[in-house]
Amino acid sequence: MDSSDPGWDLWRTFDAVMREGSLSSAARALGLTQPTAGRHIADLEASLGSGALFTRSARGLQPTETAMALAPHAAAMAAAAAALVRTASAPAGAASGVVRISASEVIGAEVLPPILAALHAAHPGLTLELVLTNAQSDLLRREADLAIRMVEPKQQALLVKSIGRISLGFYAHRDYLARSEAIERPADLNRHAIIGFDRDAESLRLLDAVWPDLPASALRTDNQLAQIAMVRAGCGIGVMQKPIAMRDAALAPVLPDVFGADLPVWIAMHEDLRSTRRMRIVFDAMVQGMTAHVGAQRAAVRSSSQNRRSR
Repeated sequence: MDSSDPGWDLWRTFDAVMREGSLSSAARALGLTQPTAGRHIADLEASLGSGALFTRSARGLQPTETAMALAPHAAAMAAAAAALVRTASAPAGAASGVVRISASEVIGAEVLPPILAALHAAHPGLTLELVLTNAQSDLLRREADLAIRMVEPKQQALLVKSIGRISLGFYAHRDYLARSEAIERPADLNRHAIIGFDRDAESLRLLDAVWPDLPASALRTDNQLAQIAMVRAGCGIGVMQKPIAMRDAALAPVLPDVFGADLPVWIAMHEDLRSTRRMRIVFDAMVQGMTAHVGAQRAAVRSSSQNRRSR
C-alpha cells in the first residue's frame, strides 16, 4: 500500500460509484466532473495497491471482489461523515439544524407529510431529511437520526417508543366492486383481481402466513406505494393500512371479518441524541403524529360500533 492513506474524497467517490453503478452517475451525485471521479478511483486503486476495483461491462461498472469487501466500510464512513455534518448543523440546545428520518415507503409517503408540515411550521429552523426505505437504517452507525419501524428494534443503546399496532385489511375501490361479482366468502376472490407482491420473498411469506388460501396475484409489484395506487385506481383488491384506507370514501373493505393482520409501530433514535434539542423535538413530534395515526382506526371502530347499537 502507498505510504499515504487514501483521503476521504477518494473513498467518497468510491462509495458513490458503488451506489450509482457508473462514473457519470456518481459524478453527478457528488457534483464532480466525470474525469475527476475517474481520477479518484484510479488514485484509490494506486494507493491501495490491490488492483482494479471495477471492471467495465455493458451494464456499467461492475465491482470486483475487493470492491465488494471494501463497500460496507466505505458506506459506514459516508454515514459517519453525513452524521458529522448534521451534528455540526446547529448547537445541541438549538431548535434548528438537520435531522434525518428513516421510514417505510408507505409511512413516509402516506402518513408523515402532514406531520412534517406541522413540525416545520412550528420549528422553521429545522431541516428535515426523509429517507424512504423498507430496509432497517442502522441508527448506531447514524445512517439516520431516528427511524419509524414496523419491527421491534433490537440494537442496544437506542431510545425506543412503542406506538401501538396498525391494522391491515383488504380494500378495493367501490367502482371496482360495483362492476365485479359479489364477494361473500374467501372462495369468491378466485374470480377477482388480486394486487400483490412480485419477488419480495419476505412479504410473500408473511402474506401466505396470514392468508394461506389467497389466490395468486393478477397484478404484482414489490413497491407498496404502487399497490396502493392500483387499489385507488380500481385495478383490484389489495392490502392497505386501515387508517390510510379509511381516509378515502371511495374505498371499501373486503371481507373484513375474514382477513386481518397488524403491524407494530416503533420509533427509535440513538440514546446519545436525547439531550440534543432538535432531535428530541422531532422524536416527540413523530410519537405524537404516529400515535394519532394509529388511534384513527380505534376511533373509527368505536364510531362504527356506536352506530350499530343506535340502530
